[in-house]
Amino acid sequence: MAEDIISLIRENVIQGRVSREDEGMEEGMVGQPAVTELTKEALAQGVKVDSIINEGLTAGMGIVGEKFEAKEYFIPDMLASAEAVGAAMEILEPHLAQSGIKSKGKVVVATVKGDLHDIGKNIVSILLRGSGYTVKDLGNDIDPQAIVDAVREEKPQVLGLSALLTSTMLQMGDTIKALEESGLRSEVKVIVGGAPVSEEFAGSIGADGYGADGFQAVAVVESLSSV
Repeated sequence: MAEDIISLIRENVIQGRVSREDEGMEEGMVGQPAVTELTKEALAQGVKVDSIINEGLTAGMGIVGEKFEAKEYFIPDMLASAEAVGAAMEILEPHLAQSGIKSKGKVVVATVKGDLHDIGKNIVSILLRGSGYTVKDLGNDIDPQAIVDAVREEKPQVLGLSALLTSTMLQMGDTIKALEESGLRSEVKVIVGGAPVSEEFAGSIGADGYGADGFQAVAVVESLSSV
């Protein structure tokens, strides 16, 4: 029974269905239980939280990632699946401590000063939570000093910076400089991402990593936080 409901959760993540009212990628799914209902049912059945996350949510997003790389899925499809995972994680978070599941680490994320775009950052946040990380999302249009203050207070292993404009991506370098001036740069790994950002740019400003998309960002965080 547990395997059946986990399989349904995984499939509905792939379909990008948050609730039973959602259509999904395939026809005829409206009215069927989706990720929200299935997650609640799994908890009611006593399914382990780590099984729901690892075998249902994370495995589902892994398949979504493969479809995205194969160009079978596009950003709106990936966003729908990420939102489904996010909804499930909101339900599961109160149960994580009770289950004795330890966080893989803490990540602070922010869209830099002057930039109001947050879809990419939000996808990364959801994927990280689904992968077992504690995420502090500072939001968008965040001043370098506010990011420095958050790093000092939260003590994350990784800081993720996002920008969607060429005019604001320079704020990433300013933020790293602010970390250096505060004496905190050696305490946190910095990963950057966003449409105008490249691996070369990441290296030029002294970032530790670069994520071309949400899935690569999670992989980079995994590698940096394990160092």
